Order: sequence, then structure tokens, then C-alpha cells
Amino acid sequence: MKYDPTRQTATIGHARSRRDVLRSASAGFGWLALSGLTADSAFSGDGAIAGGSRLPQPHFPPRVKNVIFCFMDGGPSHVDTFDPKPMLKEHQGKPIGDAAVSKLAQATATRVWLGSPWEFRKRGESGLWVSDLFPHIAAVADKLCVVRSMVGQLPLHGQQNLLLHTGRILGQAPSIGAWVSYGLGSENQNLPGYVVLNSDWVPNGGLENFGSAYLPASCQATMIRAKGVPVDNIVPAGDPAMQRQKLKLLAAQNRHFAEHVSDPTMIDAAIANYETAFRMQSTVPEITDISGEPQAIRDLYGVDSDDSHQQSYAIQALRARRLVEAGVRFVEITCPSFDGNNSPWDQHGLLKQNHEKNARVTDRSVAALITDLDRRGLLDETVVVWAGEMGRTPHTPAVSDTCGRDHHVNGYCVFMAGGGFRGGMTYGETDEFGNSVVSDPVDIHDIHATLLHQMGIDHQQLTFRYGGRNHRLTDVHGRVIRELLS
Repeated sequence: MKYDPTRQTATIGHARSRRDVLRSASAGFGWLALSGLTADSAFSGDGAIAGGSRLPQPHFPPRVKNVIFCFMDGGPSHVDTFDPKPMLKEHQGKPIGDAAVSKLAQATATRVWLGSPWEFRKRGESGLWVSDLFPHIAAVADKLCVVRSMVGQLPLHGQQNLLLHTGRILGQAPSIGAWVSYGLGSENQNLPGYVVLNSDWVPNGGLENFGSAYLPASCQATMIRAKGVPVDNIVPAGDPAMQRQKLKLLAAQNRHFAEHVSDPTMIDAAIANYETAFRMQSTVPEITDISGEPQAIRDLYGVDSDDSHQQSYAIQALRARRLVEAGVRFVEITCPSFDGNNSPWDQHGLLKQNHEKNARVTDRSVAALITDLDRRGLLDETVVVWAGEMGRTPHTPAVSDTCGRDHHVNGYCVFMAGGGFRGGMTYGETDEFGNSVVSDPVDIHDIHATLLHQMGIDHQQLTFRYGGRNHRLTDVHGRVIRELLS
């Protein structure tokens, strides 16, 4: 029998052409293609899709809404802050020997142990050990959950910065802030989900520390500087109504172009970024203007300090509180750069002088941020993270008034406050010299997994398909450290 083109299938017994097969199987091929697209979270709506209107949902009820990351770039010394080692003073000046040499630190057998120039004291009701370097943070010791057993991969700033932010030492991967923005979006449609409070300098590792990589461009960080105009071109140049019409025209042209490309997600992200930028013009100036804050709050943070670096950091810390109040999911605060140094805590020499300078700039404002969030009832739903990319060696080439500590990722400290983390506790342990971890080692993937967990995200389920496989922040690593959680 002849083939009837008006019918979906050929008559039984007739040889079927390729067109016959495709026609009869059209629904099957269509659903196959659709299932492939919807399996990718970039198309399915499970993530913070650029241009999408629906707020993504967490995997399970979240404990917290926001993260504020206080980035101590350069690597504060763990044995001078939260991990007291009396043996260092007892053996100061003695060679460390071959047994103490590690590839995860700048070390040779002839180096000598160096005791801390600061005294450690038990603080608060918990008796948490904090050195005199941080008198203000010491006052909120009962809020701190200190991990003393962090282990990195390479004692190099760029690689460790990228590891801290993206979970990869080579970069080319989204920042944790971008993943949070992708997974949860922003509670405020007039603001981005991820903001970096910076001061016009870039840390080692480059802007990839704050980028979105293969995630939609709308997930990357929005930079807000401490001095001068917070965001360039934030004030409309002309009539807002005319600007709105121009934006509509541009969006229409972009959507038309998107219809003729194989992957429109980047174009959709650009459209979403234009829309967010337009809405930010009315919101960002208000959020970044702290002039209306009560004097008591300004004094708490140190906004009116005579030290310009401390003043800059205080302004950004206060803005961080205002941003999370307004619904921004992830806020990062970078340290001010001293003398053009893009690793402020990197004291290879003049340890006492420069660590005290960094502490003077950041200590008061970090403690104020924790205190202020607590007073406002926001600390339970906000995690404050304090971390550098590495620690410092407990040894030095030679003891002197100008000596310092070098790069060390074989054991160092970070802390979390609020957001369901247990306060007044330490986790993990280094040896008696602070040279290596001896119990409960933790890597940055574990910290990432635990932070995502507190935000209602299963780190194994938050994925994005790129390059033929599903990628995630923690790659094939990471565990939720439940011992840290209340």
C-alpha cells in the first residue's frame, strides 16, 4: 500500500523511510530533547536563572538566610590568634629539625621556632582561648565556633585564595557567593544576590575569586567600593522614564537575538543584569549611605576612626549588615590594602607591627558586626565567617625584632559565628607546636558543604551541567561537619 502523508504512520507492510520514522517518533524525540534540557538546572528553573521570576527553593528548610564572609586576605597567624602554643616560647630559637619540615609550608630543618608576642587568655563563659591581638573579638568569644584544623593544598596565595572561594586551586569555577546566588537567588529583586565590599584592589587569584564562571553572569559578584562613589554610574544620567524605554528596546533586541542562537542562557543573563542594574539605581544609594545610622552604631563599628583604613573597613562592615537586612544572600568584605599590598595579612617580616595594624583595622568592626546582628535578632539567620586563605609558620629563619612568619597550610584557623553554629567552642587540633593537624582535619570543601547545609542546600544536589558533566561547588569532596552545629 502507498504511504499516506496525512497519516502519522505508514501502512503495515510498507517499508518506512527515515522521514516516516522521525514523523512517527516526533513526540518521543521531542520529549527526549525536553527531558535533556530540563535535567539541566540552567533550563529547568531549579536554580537562580537569569531573567527568571520565580525565587529558587532550598532543598530542605534552611537555618539561615545570609552569609557575611570577612576575608582576611594574606593569612593571619593561627598560633597568634586562636590556637595557643606555649611550647613555641619554651623552644624559641631552637631548630625545628627534619621531622617538622612539610611541603605544605615554607620550611627547612634549620629554621627555628618562634613564640607568639601576644598573650592568650580564656574568654567569656566558655573559656575560649583568644589572644590579646583581638581584644574586641575576644569580647564576643562565646559566639565563636573556631576550627583549628584547617588543611589547604598549596602554600601559595593565588591558589589558596581560589580554593577558599571556588573550591579549585586553578580557578575557572564559580565562587561560593555565585553558587549561593544561583541556588537561592536574592530576596530583594532590587539587589543582586552576591555583593563584594571592596576597595578597588584585586586579591591574588584575580577576579575569578568573585566570578560566576560557567554559571549565569547574573550570579557573579557586584562590587561596592569603600571610598568615593560606591558603584559607578549608579545615578541615572537622564530621565528615568526614557531610560526605561531604552532598556525595553534593548531587551527586545536581545530576546530576538537569543531566539537565533543555540544557547541563549548568556543573553538571558545579560538581560537580567540590565534589569537588576536599573532597579539598583534606586536601592543601592540608599543602602550604602550610612549617614543616617545612630551615633552609637557608628561608634560601635568605628566609622569615625582617625585611621583611614579602619574607617574604610568599618563602613563596609556596617554596609554588610544593611545589605543582609535588605535581602542580599552573600556578602563578602575584603581587607583594606596597605601600601599597595594585595595580601594585607602576609607578614613575612615585621610580624608584630603589621599583624597589630591589621588587627586594629578589622578587630573592632568584626566584633561590632556580630554584636549588632545579635542585638537586631539577625545573628540566628546570618552566618559570619572569618577566614584567610592560609595560616603562618610557627617557625622563622631567625628570631629578631623584625622577623615574621611564612606561608603555612598544614594547619590553621577559621571561625563562624551565628547561623546555628555552636558558640564558644573549638574543633580539631594541631600538634604542640601548631605545625600540623593531629585530629579532625577539615578542608575548605567541608566548610562550603556546611555553610550550604545551613542555607538549606544539599551540596551534592546543587549542580550545573557544563562541559559534559554536572559540576558542584564541592566537586567530589565535602562533608557537613555536624559537630559544629547546634
